[in-house]
Amino acid sequence: MSRVWNFSAGPSCLPEEVLNECAAEMLDYKGTGQSVMEMSHRSKAYEPIIQDAEAMVRKLMKVPENYKVLFVQGGGSTQFAMVAENLGIHTGKAAYIETGVWAKKAAAEAKKLGVQVDVIASSKDKGYSYIPKVEKVEGDYDYVYICMNNTIMGTHYEYLPETGNIPLVADISSCVLSEELDVSKFGLLFAGAQKNLAPAGVTLVIVREDLIPEAENCRAGTPTMLAYKTHADADSMYNTPPCYTIYVLGKVLHWIEKNGGASGMYKRNKEKADYLFNFLDSSDFFRATAAVGSRSLMNVPFLTKYSTGATDEASLAKEKEINDKFVKEAAAAGLVNLKGHRLVGGMRASIYNAMSLEGVKALVDFMKKFAEENK
Repeated sequence: MSRVWNFSAGPSCLPEEVLNECAAEMLDYKGTGQSVMEMSHRSKAYEPIIQDAEAMVRKLMKVPENYKVLFVQGGGSTQFAMVAENLGIHTGKAAYIETGVWAKKAAAEAKKLGVQVDVIASSKDKGYSYIPKVEKVEGDYDYVYICMNNTIMGTHYEYLPETGNIPLVADISSCVLSEELDVSKFGLLFAGAQKNLAPAGVTLVIVREDLIPEAENCRAGTPTMLAYKTHADADSMYNTPPCYTIYVLGKVLHWIEKNGGASGMYKRNKEKADYLFNFLDSSDFFRATAAVGSRSLMNVPFLTKYSTGATDEASLAKEKEINDKFVKEAAAAGLVNLKGHRLVGGMRASIYNAMSLEGVKALVDFMKKFAEENK
């Protein structure tokens, strides 16, 4: 069977070059006679793997020396708690900008842990279809929290709020290394790996050293594993890390470097997104849902002309019928995982770093044919 074009929001497609390398080393990694899947994280064979992964993160993201690079488990969702437990410890207050599901969930988790959460801006009024403009944040907040790229809603920050001495925290799970980012503007960044870096299983955390409290200074009741200090002091090996995922992550980082680094990825991603959005904006059958000026280069939700907002039974049935038909026929044509999230409806094409322009063109060709056949 030939490879399909995988538009999943995550876990996402990986570079074929990386998959081939991993396959070649599956039974015998560099003459060790074993797979990295079987390798002890304390072994001399594994040590350079995790060290290289960290070095590549630092190189590609230009991480300043006073930041720690950590590889932890639990996905981005666990970071919702870790951020609050480790950073929300002085005034116990934090400012959140609510731009979609994940920022909303992060705020709810912080509240659950006793942090006073102030939602200082929200785009809920228009279904999270845009990024609200917050020029400056002031106050006695322990941190300001944003989600840089909103996977479900297909929106992305094209600016950063000015926070002064207040640490800016960002969830960059779905846009990490898709563009250049000045790490020094943030107190903490985190990214679940399963979109642009590796298979699911590891979360990258980049945190300024002065923001890492002693474990006993975290919020009361913080488990040992949820203290950044635990992982920072043990070089991400306090417990058994997700060894194989970190190994794949390292290979993906080398692939990114080979293809121009973060700036090369941005050029590649801009070309893909422009191609898709230009079609959507000129189509009388499909339309993008995210507002111009807030559009993600990674996740592109779109609707058909049958998504009118009408709530009568006949309209909803027709909308569902055409969406289901699109997803089914696309899959038959080798274009998979295009079903949209239930909160937006319609379809969604996630076009992360590893997706090629050829794949996006194949999608647009299919969309043209589908529109013609379903006028």
